[in-house]
Amino acid sequence: MENLRRLLFAVFVFVLAALLFAWWRHGREGYGVLNLLKSEKPGPAALTAPKKPKIALDEVPLLSRLNDEFAKISAAVLPSVVSVTTKTVHPGQRNWHSYYDFVSPSDQIVPGLGSGVIISKEGHVVTNFHVIEGVQSADIEITTNDNKKYLTQVLGFNKERDIALLKIESPRIDFPALSFANSDEARVGQIVLAVGNPFGLSGTVTQGIISARDRHLSDSQFDYLQTDTVINPGNSGGPLVNIRGEIIGINVAIYRGDATVTSWQGVGLAIPSNQAKAVVEEKLKENAQQTAGVSKSTGKGYLGLEVSSEPVEIDPVWGTSRRGALVTDIGNKSPAAEAGLRQGDVVTKFQGMAFRSPADLLQIIRTQPPGSEVKLEVIRNNKLGDIITTLGARPEASP
Repeated sequence: MENLRRLLFAVFVFVLAALLFAWWRHGREGYGVLNLLKSEKPGPAALTAPKKPKIALDEVPLLSRLNDEFAKISAAVLPSVVSVTTKTVHPGQRNWHSYYDFVSPSDQIVPGLGSGVIISKEGHVVTNFHVIEGVQSADIEITTNDNKKYLTQVLGFNKERDIALLKIESPRIDFPALSFANSDEARVGQIVLAVGNPFGLSGTVTQGIISARDRHLSDSQFDYLQTDTVINPGNSGGPLVNIRGEIIGINVAIYRGDATVTSWQGVGLAIPSNQAKAVVEEKLKENAQQTAGVSKSTGKGYLGLEVSSEPVEIDPVWGTSRRGALVTDIGNKSPAAEAGLRQGDVVTKFQGMAFRSPADLLQIIRTQPPGSEVKLEVIRNNKLGDIITTLGARPEASP
Protein backbone atom coordinates (compact mmCIF):
# COMPACT_ATOMS: atom_id res chain seq x y z
CA MET A 1 0.00 0.00 0.00
CA GLU A 2 2.84 2.34 0.84
CA ASN A 3 4.46 1.70 -2.51
CA LEU A 4 1.19 2.47 -4.30
CA ARG A 5 0.91 5.82 -2.51
CA ARG A 6 4.46 6.70 -3.49
CA LEU A 7 3.79 5.78 -7.12
CA LEU A 8 0.61 7.90 -7.22
CA PHE A 9 2.45 10.82 -5.63
CA ALA A 10 5.22 10.59 -8.24
CA VAL A 11 2.66 10.52 -11.05
CA PHE A 12 0.91 13.54 -9.53
CA VAL A 13 4.16 15.51 -9.32
CA PHE A 14 5.04 14.62 -12.93
CA VAL A 15 1.63 15.67 -14.24
CA LEU A 16 1.72 18.89 -12.25
CA ALA A 17 5.21 19.73 -13.57
CA ALA A 18 4.08 18.99 -17.12
CA LEU A 19 1.05 21.26 -16.74
CA LEU A 20 3.15 24.06 -15.25
CA PHE A 21 5.69 23.71 -18.06
CA ALA A 22 2.93 23.71 -20.69
CA TRP A 23 1.44 26.85 -19.11
CA TRP A 24 4.88 28.55 -19.13
CA ARG A 25 5.47 27.64 -22.79
CA HIS A 26 2.01 28.76 -23.86
CA GLY A 27 2.31 30.80 -27.07
CA ARG A 28 5.99 29.98 -27.49
CA GLU A 29 7.24 28.23 -30.60
CA GLY A 30 9.31 25.06 -30.42
CA TYR A 31 9.13 21.39 -29.59
CA GLY A 32 8.03 20.67 -26.00
CA VAL A 33 7.03 17.83 -23.64
CA LEU A 34 3.42 17.86 -24.79
CA ASN A 35 4.53 17.44 -28.36
CA LEU A 36 6.54 14.44 -27.25
CA LEU A 37 3.58 12.97 -25.32
CA LYS A 38 1.39 13.45 -28.39
CA SER A 39 3.99 11.48 -30.42
CA GLU A 40 4.57 14.49 -32.67
CA LYS A 41 7.79 14.57 -34.63
CA PRO A 42 10.02 17.64 -34.19
CA GLY A 43 9.85 20.06 -37.14
CA PRO A 44 12.73 21.98 -38.69
CA ALA A 45 14.63 24.36 -36.40
CA ALA A 46 13.33 27.91 -36.52
CA LEU A 47 15.58 30.59 -38.04
CA THR A 48 14.28 34.11 -37.66
CA ALA A 49 16.70 36.60 -39.22
CA PRO A 50 16.47 40.28 -38.27
CA LYS A 51 14.75 42.36 -40.92
CA LYS A 52 16.70 45.56 -40.27
CA PRO A 53 20.38 46.36 -39.60
CA LYS A 54 21.39 47.43 -36.13
CA ILE A 55 22.36 50.89 -37.36
CA ALA A 56 20.68 52.86 -40.11
CA LEU A 57 22.82 54.89 -42.54
CA ASP A 58 21.22 58.16 -41.42
CA GLU A 59 22.53 57.42 -37.91
CA VAL A 60 26.16 57.49 -39.14
CA PRO A 61 26.08 60.11 -41.92
CA LEU A 62 29.82 60.89 -41.85
CA LEU A 63 30.88 57.24 -42.04
CA SER A 64 28.31 56.62 -44.75
CA ARG A 65 29.65 59.49 -46.81
CA LEU A 66 33.27 58.42 -46.24
CA ASN A 67 32.36 54.89 -47.32
CA ASP A 68 30.90 56.24 -50.56
CA GLU A 69 33.89 58.52 -51.17
CA PHE A 70 36.45 55.70 -50.87
CA ALA A 71 34.40 53.58 -53.24
CA LYS A 72 34.21 56.51 -55.67
CA ILE A 73 38.00 57.04 -55.65
CA SER A 74 38.64 53.33 -56.15
CA ALA A 75 36.23 53.14 -59.08
CA ALA A 76 37.93 56.15 -60.71
CA VAL A 77 41.48 54.83 -60.27
CA LEU A 78 41.21 51.08 -60.93
CA PRO A 79 40.72 51.31 -64.74
CA SER A 80 44.11 53.07 -65.02
CA VAL A 81 46.10 50.41 -63.14
CA VAL A 82 47.57 47.55 -65.15
CA SER A 83 49.31 44.25 -64.52
CA VAL A 84 52.82 43.90 -65.97
CA THR A 85 53.83 40.28 -66.56
CA THR A 86 57.23 39.24 -67.83
CA LYS A 87 59.13 36.10 -68.66
CA THR A 88 62.87 35.65 -68.47
CA VAL A 89 64.52 32.70 -70.18
CA HIS A 90 67.33 31.08 -68.22
CA PRO A 91 69.38 28.70 -70.41
CA GLY A 92 69.71 25.17 -69.09
CA GLN A 93 73.02 24.10 -67.61
CA ARG A 94 75.22 22.17 -70.07
CA ASN A 95 76.51 18.85 -68.82
CA TRP A 96 79.23 16.68 -70.37
CA HIS A 97 78.27 13.20 -71.49
CA SER A 98 81.04 10.78 -72.46
CA TYR A 99 79.05 9.29 -75.37
CA TYR A 100 76.80 12.12 -76.55
CA ASP A 101 79.09 15.11 -76.20
CA PHE A 102 77.35 18.13 -74.59
CA VAL A 103 73.79 17.60 -73.40
CA SER A 104 71.78 20.74 -72.71
CA PRO A 105 68.47 20.47 -70.81
CA SER A 106 65.49 22.65 -71.72
CA ASP A 107 65.67 26.34 -70.99
CA GLN A 108 63.88 27.50 -67.85
CA ILE A 109 61.27 30.24 -68.21
CA VAL A 110 60.95 32.38 -65.07
CA PRO A 111 57.75 34.46 -64.89
CA GLY A 112 57.63 37.89 -63.26
CA LEU A 113 54.78 40.07 -62.07
CA GLY A 114 54.39 43.73 -61.22
CA SER A 115 52.00 46.63 -61.53
CA GLY A 116 51.89 49.80 -63.57
CA VAL A 117 49.77 52.88 -64.13
CA ILE A 118 48.57 54.44 -67.38
CA ILE A 119 49.55 58.12 -67.61
CA SER A 120 48.36 59.05 -71.12
CA LYS A 121 45.37 58.43 -73.37
CA GLU A 122 47.81 56.96 -75.91
CA GLY A 123 48.78 54.18 -73.48
CA HIS A 124 52.04 55.29 -71.82
CA VAL A 125 52.62 53.26 -68.67
CA VAL A 126 54.90 53.92 -65.69
CA THR A 127 56.25 51.04 -63.64
CA ASN A 128 59.39 50.13 -61.68
CA PHE A 129 62.55 49.36 -63.62
CA HIS A 130 63.17 46.26 -61.52
CA VAL A 131 59.86 44.83 -62.78
CA ILE A 132 61.19 44.68 -66.37
CA GLU A 133 64.93 44.49 -65.71
CA GLY A 134 66.67 42.05 -68.04
CA VAL A 135 63.50 41.40 -70.05
CA GLN A 136 63.05 42.03 -73.77
CA SER A 137 60.07 44.11 -74.92
CA ALA A 138 58.62 41.08 -76.68
CA ASP A 139 58.48 39.26 -73.32
CA ILE A 140 56.53 41.98 -71.54
CA GLU A 141 52.74 41.82 -71.51
CA ILE A 142 50.35 44.38 -70.07
CA THR A 143 46.89 43.41 -68.88
CA THR A 144 44.43 46.25 -68.33
CA ASN A 145 41.71 46.29 -65.71
CA ASP A 146 39.14 45.06 -68.27
CA ASN A 147 41.31 41.93 -68.72
CA LYS A 148 42.58 42.87 -72.20
CA LYS A 149 46.17 41.91 -72.97
CA TYR A 150 48.63 44.01 -74.96
CA LEU A 151 52.20 43.80 -76.17
CA THR A 152 54.39 46.69 -75.07
CA GLN A 153 57.46 48.70 -76.00
CA VAL A 154 60.09 49.94 -73.55
CA LEU A 155 60.62 53.63 -74.26
CA GLY A 156 63.24 54.16 -71.59
CA PHE A 157 64.17 53.71 -67.98
CA ASN A 158 66.20 55.14 -65.14
CA LYS A 159 67.78 52.25 -63.27
CA GLU A 160 68.99 54.42 -60.41
CA ARG A 161 65.57 55.94 -59.80
CA ASP A 162 63.87 52.57 -60.52
CA ILE A 163 61.40 54.02 -63.03
CA ALA A 164 60.58 52.59 -66.47
CA LEU A 165 58.38 54.08 -69.18
CA LEU A 166 56.43 51.65 -71.37
CA LYS A 167 54.07 52.16 -74.30
CA ILE A 168 51.12 49.86 -74.98
CA GLU A 169 51.19 48.75 -78.61
CA SER A 170 47.66 49.69 -79.63
CA PRO A 171 46.04 52.26 -81.94
CA ARG A 172 43.72 53.29 -79.11
CA ILE A 173 43.84 56.92 -77.98
CA ASP A 174 41.28 56.66 -75.22
CA PHE A 175 43.07 54.75 -72.47
CA PRO A 176 41.94 55.82 -68.96
CA ALA A 177 44.90 57.75 -67.55
CA LEU A 178 45.85 59.31 -64.21
CA SER A 179 47.69 62.60 -63.74
CA PHE A 180 50.66 63.31 -61.47
CA ALA A 181 50.22 65.26 -58.25
CA ASN A 182 52.89 67.58 -56.83
CA SER A 183 54.69 65.33 -54.34
CA ASP A 184 56.42 68.35 -52.79
CA GLU A 185 53.03 69.19 -51.29
CA ALA A 186 52.56 65.72 -49.76
CA ARG A 187 51.91 65.91 -46.03
CA VAL A 188 52.44 63.37 -43.27
CA GLY A 189 49.03 62.01 -42.28
CA GLN A 190 47.55 62.57 -45.74
CA ILE A 191 45.12 59.82 -46.82
CA VAL A 192 46.40 57.74 -49.74
CA LEU A 193 45.41 54.55 -51.57
CA ALA A 194 47.82 51.96 -52.99
CA VAL A 195 46.56 50.14 -56.08
CA GLY A 196 48.15 47.12 -57.71
CA ASN A 197 48.28 43.36 -58.09
CA PRO A 198 49.76 41.85 -54.90
CA PHE A 199 50.52 38.14 -55.30
CA GLY A 200 48.83 38.31 -58.72
CA LEU A 201 45.49 39.40 -57.25
CA SER A 202 44.56 42.08 -59.77
CA GLY A 203 42.66 45.26 -58.98
CA THR A 204 43.54 45.44 -55.29
CA VAL A 205 43.07 48.71 -53.37
CA THR A 206 44.42 49.36 -49.87
CA GLN A 207 43.97 52.54 -47.86
CA GLY A 208 46.27 54.29 -45.41
CA ILE A 209 48.24 57.47 -44.87
CA ILE A 210 51.63 58.95 -45.69
CA SER A 211 53.59 58.01 -42.58
CA ALA A 212 56.73 60.00 -43.36
CA ARG A 213 58.56 61.68 -46.21
CA ASP A 214 62.19 62.34 -47.15
CA ARG A 215 63.20 58.96 -45.77
CA HIS A 216 66.82 59.27 -47.01
CA LEU A 217 68.71 62.51 -46.51
CA SER A 218 71.92 61.77 -48.35
CA ASP A 219 72.92 62.95 -51.81
CA SER A 220 74.00 59.40 -52.62
CA GLN A 221 70.44 58.15 -52.23
CA PHE A 222 67.01 59.37 -53.25
CA ASP A 223 64.17 60.24 -50.93
CA TYR A 224 61.01 58.18 -50.63
CA LEU A 225 57.50 58.62 -49.30
CA GLN A 226 56.75 56.19 -46.48
CA THR A 227 53.21 54.79 -46.24
CA ASP A 228 51.31 52.30 -44.11
CA THR A 229 49.10 51.17 -47.00
CA VAL A 230 49.40 47.42 -47.51
CA ILE A 231 52.12 46.83 -50.13
CA ASN A 232 53.13 43.28 -50.97
CA PRO A 233 55.07 41.55 -53.77
CA GLY A 234 53.28 42.35 -57.03
CA ASN A 235 52.43 45.91 -55.96
CA SER A 236 55.74 47.22 -57.32
CA GLY A 237 55.16 49.84 -60.00
CA GLY A 238 51.56 50.52 -59.00
CA PRO A 239 50.41 54.02 -58.04
CA LEU A 240 50.02 55.59 -54.64
CA VAL A 241 47.13 58.03 -55.16
CA ASN A 242 45.66 60.90 -53.16
CA ILE A 243 41.96 61.54 -52.54
CA ARG A 244 41.72 63.30 -55.89
CA GLY A 245 42.83 60.18 -57.74
CA GLU A 246 46.21 61.71 -58.65
CA ILE A 247 49.50 59.83 -58.57
CA ILE A 248 51.43 61.00 -55.51
CA GLY A 249 54.00 58.20 -55.72
CA ILE A 250 55.00 54.95 -57.42
CA ASN A 251 55.11 52.01 -55.00
CA VAL A 252 58.56 50.48 -54.99
CA ALA A 253 59.36 48.47 -51.88
CA ILE A 254 58.26 47.02 -48.58
CA TYR A 255 60.22 47.10 -45.36
CA ARG A 256 61.73 43.80 -44.30
CA GLY A 257 62.74 43.96 -40.67
CA ASP A 258 63.41 40.23 -40.84
CA ALA A 259 65.09 38.84 -43.95
CA THR A 260 62.77 35.81 -43.79
CA VAL A 261 59.63 37.97 -43.92
CA THR A 262 58.39 38.98 -47.38
CA SER A 263 54.92 40.23 -46.50
CA TRP A 264 53.65 43.61 -45.38
CA GLN A 265 55.23 45.03 -42.22
CA GLY A 266 53.34 48.31 -42.08
CA VAL A 267 56.16 50.25 -43.76
CA GLY A 268 56.08 50.74 -47.52
CA LEU A 269 58.11 53.07 -49.71
CA ALA A 270 57.03 54.98 -52.80
CA ILE A 271 58.99 57.08 -55.29
CA PRO A 272 57.66 60.67 -55.11
CA SER A 273 55.60 61.57 -58.18
CA ASN A 274 57.78 64.57 -59.07
CA GLN A 275 60.79 62.30 -59.49
CA ALA A 276 58.84 59.76 -61.54
CA LYS A 277 57.44 62.56 -63.70
CA ALA A 278 60.95 63.94 -64.30
CA VAL A 279 62.10 60.54 -65.60
CA VAL A 280 59.05 60.31 -67.88
CA GLU A 281 59.67 63.76 -69.35
CA GLU A 282 63.35 62.97 -69.84
CA LYS A 283 62.62 59.74 -71.72
CA LEU A 284 59.92 61.30 -73.87
CA LYS A 285 62.34 64.07 -74.81
CA GLU A 286 65.08 61.58 -75.66
CA ASN A 287 62.69 59.59 -77.84
CA ALA A 288 61.44 62.74 -79.55
CA GLN A 289 65.01 63.70 -80.41
CA GLN A 290 65.73 60.10 -81.49
CA THR A 291 68.81 59.96 -79.32
CA ALA A 292 70.49 56.83 -78.05
CA GLY A 293 71.33 55.84 -74.51
CA VAL A 294 67.99 55.75 -72.75
CA SER A 295 69.72 54.93 -69.50
CA LYS A 296 71.44 58.31 -69.30
CA SER A 297 70.43 60.57 -66.45
CA THR A 298 69.88 64.32 -66.46
CA GLY A 299 72.31 64.62 -63.62
CA LYS A 300 74.25 62.42 -61.23
CA GLY A 301 76.00 64.98 -59.12
CA TYR A 302 77.45 63.73 -55.84
CA LEU A 303 79.31 65.29 -52.94
CA GLY A 304 79.01 62.53 -50.36
CA LEU A 305 77.47 64.52 -47.55
CA GLU A 306 74.52 63.87 -45.26
CA VAL A 307 72.49 66.66 -43.68
CA SER A 308 69.98 67.00 -40.88
CA SER A 309 66.34 66.80 -41.95
CA GLU A 310 65.55 69.99 -40.05
CA PRO A 311 66.81 73.32 -41.46
CA VAL A 312 69.01 75.61 -39.40
CA GLU A 313 67.52 79.07 -38.82
CA ILE A 314 70.20 81.69 -39.54
CA ASP A 315 70.26 85.11 -37.94
CA PRO A 316 69.85 87.95 -40.47
CA VAL A 317 73.04 89.50 -39.09
CA TRP A 318 75.03 87.03 -41.22
CA GLY A 319 73.72 88.68 -44.36
CA THR A 320 73.09 85.38 -46.09
CA SER A 321 70.08 83.09 -46.55
CA ARG A 322 67.66 82.64 -43.66
CA ARG A 323 67.97 78.85 -43.67
CA GLY A 324 70.87 76.43 -43.89
CA ALA A 325 71.62 72.71 -43.89
CA LEU A 326 73.62 71.18 -41.04
CA VAL A 327 76.18 68.63 -42.24
CA THR A 328 75.86 65.50 -40.10
CA ASP A 329 78.27 63.16 -41.91
CA ILE A 330 80.87 63.16 -44.68
CA GLY A 331 81.56 60.16 -46.90
CA ASN A 332 85.07 58.75 -46.74
CA LYS A 333 87.18 59.89 -49.74
CA SER A 334 84.13 61.69 -51.14
CA PRO A 335 84.31 65.02 -53.05
CA ALA A 336 83.00 66.73 -49.90
CA ALA A 337 85.81 65.25 -47.80
CA GLU A 338 88.47 66.19 -50.37
CA ALA A 339 87.10 69.74 -50.51
CA GLY A 340 87.44 70.12 -46.73
CA LEU A 341 83.81 70.04 -45.69
CA ARG A 342 83.39 68.92 -42.10
CA GLN A 343 80.71 67.52 -39.86
CA GLY A 344 79.01 70.45 -38.12
CA ASP A 345 79.34 72.85 -41.08
CA VAL A 346 76.19 74.73 -42.05
CA VAL A 347 75.72 75.12 -45.80
CA THR A 348 73.81 78.33 -46.55
CA LYS A 349 74.01 78.62 -50.35
CA PHE A 350 74.81 76.47 -53.38
CA GLN A 351 76.29 78.32 -56.37
CA GLY A 352 75.12 81.56 -54.75
CA MET A 353 71.54 80.31 -54.53
CA ALA A 354 69.54 79.92 -51.32
CA PHE A 355 67.35 76.85 -50.77
CA ARG A 356 64.20 76.22 -48.78
CA SER A 357 65.22 73.04 -46.95
CA PRO A 358 68.10 70.54 -46.61
CA ALA A 359 66.18 68.17 -48.90
CA ASP A 360 66.11 70.89 -51.57
CA LEU A 361 69.89 71.27 -51.32
CA LEU A 362 70.38 67.54 -51.88
CA GLN A 363 67.99 67.57 -54.80
CA ILE A 364 69.91 70.44 -56.42
CA ILE A 365 73.18 68.52 -56.02
CA ARG A 366 71.69 65.39 -57.60
CA THR A 367 70.55 67.25 -60.71
CA GLN A 368 73.99 68.69 -61.47
CA PRO A 369 76.27 66.88 -63.95
CA PRO A 370 79.38 65.19 -62.52
CA GLY A 371 82.58 67.15 -63.04
CA SER A 372 80.90 70.50 -62.42
CA GLU A 373 82.82 72.94 -60.23
CA VAL A 374 80.52 74.33 -57.57
CA LYS A 375 80.77 76.83 -54.75
CA LEU A 376 79.25 76.27 -51.33
CA GLU A 377 78.75 79.06 -48.83
CA VAL A 378 79.43 77.62 -45.37
CA ILE A 379 79.31 78.79 -41.73
CA ARG A 380 82.01 77.16 -39.62
CA ASN A 381 83.17 78.13 -36.15
CA ASN A 382 81.19 81.36 -36.30
CA LYS A 383 82.79 82.35 -39.61
CA LEU A 384 81.23 82.61 -43.06
CA GLY A 385 83.27 81.42 -46.02
CA ASP A 386 83.21 79.66 -49.38
CA ILE A 387 84.30 76.15 -50.30
CA ILE A 388 84.88 75.31 -53.96
CA THR A 389 84.72 71.67 -55.01
CA THR A 390 84.07 69.45 -58.02
CA LEU A 391 81.05 67.17 -58.09
CA GLY A 392 81.71 63.48 -58.45
CA ALA A 393 79.52 60.84 -60.08
CA ARG A 394 76.92 59.45 -57.73
CA PRO A 395 77.46 55.77 -56.95
CA GLU A 396 74.75 53.27 -57.85
CA ALA A 397 71.98 53.45 -55.26
CA SER A 398 69.75 50.52 -54.42
CA PRO A 399 66.01 51.35 -54.39
